[in-house]
Amino acid sequence: MGDTTVRTLEGREAPAPPVESPIEQGPDRATDSRTPWQRMRAPRRPRIWFEILLIAVSYWTYSLIRNAVPEQKAEALRNADWIWRAEQTLGIAVEKTVNHAVDSVTWLIVGMNYYYATLHFIVTIGVLVWLYRWHPGRYAATRLVLFSTTGIALLGYYLYPLAPPRLMTSEKFIDTVLVHHTWGSMASGDLKNMSNQYAAMPSMHIGWSLWCGLVIFAVAKAPWARILGLLYPTATLVVIVATANHFWLDAVGGMICLAFGYALAYVWYGTLPHRLPRHVAPRPAAVPPPVPAEVPAPAPAPVEVPPTAASRP
Repeated sequence: MGDTTVRTLEGREAPAPPVESPIEQGPDRATDSRTPWQRMRAPRRPRIWFEILLIAVSYWTYSLIRNAVPEQKAEALRNADWIWRAEQTLGIAVEKTVNHAVDSVTWLIVGMNYYYATLHFIVTIGVLVWLYRWHPGRYAATRLVLFSTTGIALLGYYLYPLAPPRLMTSEKFIDTVLVHHTWGSMASGDLKNMSNQYAAMPSMHIGWSLWCGLVIFAVAKAPWARILGLLYPTATLVVIVATANHFWLDAVGGMICLAFGYALAYVWYGTLPHRLPRHVAPRPAAVPPPVPAEVPAPAPAPVEVPPTAASRP
């Protein structure tokens, strides 16, 4: 009962051939059975024009918001003084010692000034390009970590204005960009009016460099590349302290922001970015609905032609 039947040429009824289910049709013809939520979370192959536009707009927005945060000088200096005293109590207030020691070696401090001004852009964009080209399946998740880390840092700039050590004139830190007349710092010299002077917490030099280092360490195969990946944020930590642009605790703030970024990516994709497939899996092909089998029409009955007069006996 309920079975589909067809009529054969002989006039007998026979069951219709069964229609293949999508699973029985083979993997190359399987339908996309994922839910809309699963499809939205699945990694997709990045598009170059969209990524360039997204990165440009995102950095412009980040700079705009960061520099739009009110420069609360008095509060920022009070917070800097509190952090400095807290580090002294903990016995980790070595920023001034490092700052004065490295400043005595001109070629070294000049190199660090240019390092601070340029590498966080160059290396970060280089890692994004590397992921886009050779690890497209992991690109979107890793980019989400970077963008969410930067986004939460903006909240820190607004809620906790902090002066960098070089602006604590009473403590006699050396502003190495001013002393050595090097180019590039958006917080010193002729460019200081283009940037918020009191957005030192958290340090995105550490947030971005640690993101680069962890990505390279987790994804790269060559041992030398993985070692360089770990050395990069370590060198950045020395640079931000030696140039008196950040306290040690600013670096801790950058690490907390990065942890938030990884947690968000884990919740969204269900795993850490480096554990995703290297390449994006092709989308399953949709299967058109089955066409009902055509039943041949019965042959017409023969028509009897009456005999003509010529054919009569």
